[in-house]
Amino acid sequence: MPTPVLPATALYAAVFAVFLIVIAFRVIFRRNAAKVALNDGGDAALGKRIRVHGNFTEYVPLALILMGLCEINGAAPWIIHAMGVVLLAGRLMHVWAIESENLPRRIAGMSATFLVLLAGAILSIVQVI
Repeated sequence: MPTPVLPATALYAAVFAVFLIVIAFRVIFRRNAAKVALNDGGDAALGKRIRVHGNFTEYVPLALILMGLCEINGAAPWIIHAMGVVLLAGRLMHVWAIESENLPRRIAGMSATFLVLLAGAILSIVQVI
């Protein structure tokens, strides 16, 4: 078997793929329970789950792309793992915050996500220059 080119990014991409499946099924199960085919039908719990899923799909792909670019351009493995762990913690915190309607926790979760995006962007620029 050949040596993986982006082993750290591949690991986090796999973890986030499972994460995405879990939150997608949470939407599906709530849709079935609420008997809502489109949008949230006024169901607050479904609305929260839809936003968790939407927010995840809005931010995680770009973070993974930046992680992969940083890794392929020579970033130390510990940097990629730090980005992955912070992103995972931020996404978990975001889900928990939305479910519990805890704004400070949501801000912390999004801040962690933004930190990974910003770090990946800056590191990518530095690597190219």
